[in-house]
Amino acid sequence: MSNKISEALDILTEIGVPLDRQTKRRRLRLALTLLAVSNVKPGDDWHSAAYWQGKNSWSVTTREIINFWNQHYLEDLGKPISSGSYDDVRRKDLALLVPSGLILRSAGNPNANTNNPTRSYAINPEAVSILHSYGTSKWQQNILEFKRKFGDLSQRLDRGTEQIKIPVRLPSGITLELKAGQHNAIQRAIVEEFLPRFGNGAKVLYIGDSDKKILIRESHDLLDLGFEKFTDTDLLPDIVAYDSVRNWLFLVEAVHSSNPIDPVRHLLLEEMTRNCTAPVIFVSAFQNRNSFRQFVADISWQTEVWIADEPKHLIHFDGEKFLGPFSNEKGL
Repeated sequence: MSNKISEALDILTEIGVPLDRQTKRRRLRLALTLLAVSNVKPGDDWHSAAYWQGKNSWSVTTREIINFWNQHYLEDLGKPISSGSYDDVRRKDLALLVPSGLILRSAGNPNANTNNPTRSYAINPEAVSILHSYGTSKWQQNILEFKRKFGDLSQRLDRGTEQIKIPVRLPSGITLELKAGQHNAIQRAIVEEFLPRFGNGAKVLYIGDSDKKILIRESHDLLDLGFEKFTDTDLLPDIVAYDSVRNWLFLVEAVHSSNPIDPVRHLLLEEMTRNCTAPVIFVSAFQNRNSFRQFVADISWQTEVWIADEPKHLIHFDGEKFLGPFSNEKGL
């Protein structure tokens, strides 16, 4: 994935486009759509992004968007996109970006029919500051101003009724609320029981709830530790925490119905953290022994298992490193 696509996804994430609900291919197309409408090519800086300034400004039709992709981002696409699929761009890609407030619908001709193939799209001049300031100290402030003006698309799309939530206290003293459910109950136990016992009060750098909504993402801390810049949160474990005293990094999966750290997941997480400056501890967390039994054959060697119902103990999936007798003498 090219840097510009990663940056485009970063922008879309911050303004509230619900990327976590999209397939990997759809996320790619959403990023490419933003790049095409703003006329940002692989070697361009974001401060050169084009936007609607009236007649003769940069704007593109859906066919021109596809042509832009094929001309400038063919390597990321893998193969050319047929110009005949222009309607997919309108119905699936622009359908998310226009309501976000980022892109104007039919720049220069707002009365054009929805199916008019000459309808063109452009960056909203009220939103261009978040593109031009990307990578600068003003970016986050411009994101906040954008959200105050246009709202958060993810929240607007979430029309569900208010649900019971589980308070989660973090080592820093902040309280979060997770939606009620068994998966999130395990995450709460990880934060309130596992990390204080075994993490030395580690700082939580990332946590998401069972809806895959990011609740905490300390991007700067993750980058400082050597994480590669990431946009695909499906690759991240449920909780990432850092013990700065021992320089240990904890990657913890809350396992309810799926996704323990099996050999394949272990390998993927090792790839993600291959440049990390802190040694990594991989943990699969379960609510109880019955749940653990369902996955015991899948657990990867050189990882840890923690069971919330028996929080004082760890199960170490390897032998020799911790092999030895336990003393019955009190305090040893």
